[in-house]
Amino acid sequence: MVRVALIAHDDEKPEMIDFVTAYEGILSEFDLVSTGTTGKRIMEETTLDVDRKQSGPLGGDTQIGALVAEDEMDAIVFLRDPLTAQPHEPDISALLRICDVHDVPMATTRTSAEYVVEGVAADAEAE
Repeated sequence: MVRVALIAHDDEKPEMIDFVTAYEGILSEFDLVSTGTTGKRIMEETTLDVDRKQSGPLGGDTQIGALVAEDEMDAIVFLRDPLTAQPHEPDISALLRICDVHDVPMATTRTSAEYVVEGVAADAEAE
C-alpha cells in the first residue's frame, strides 16, 4: 500500500485541510502518516484515518524522516510556511535532506502536492 506523510506548519493547516478534502477519495486509498496536530485536524475534518506521530517541534518531523530512511514512505506532502522562522528548523532541513538522499518525493506547495499525490496514485494503479 502507498504510504504518504502529511505535514503542515500552523499557517498552512487550513490549506492542508482544503487539500485533503479535495483529494479525500485518492488519499483514502493510502496509508497516511502525519505529525500530531496536522493529523488531528485532518481526522476531525475528514473521514481519513491517520497514524499520528509527535508534533513537529516535539520530534514528529524526525519520526517521519526515520520512516523515509527505513524505506517506509512513498511520498511526503509538507506544506511549509516559508515566511516564518521555525524553532525546529534543523529537523525540517534533515527531513528535506533525507528525502533527497532516498529519492522520496516531497511536495512543499499545494500545486506540487497535487502532482505528487496524483503521481503516486497513478504509479500504484500501474502496479
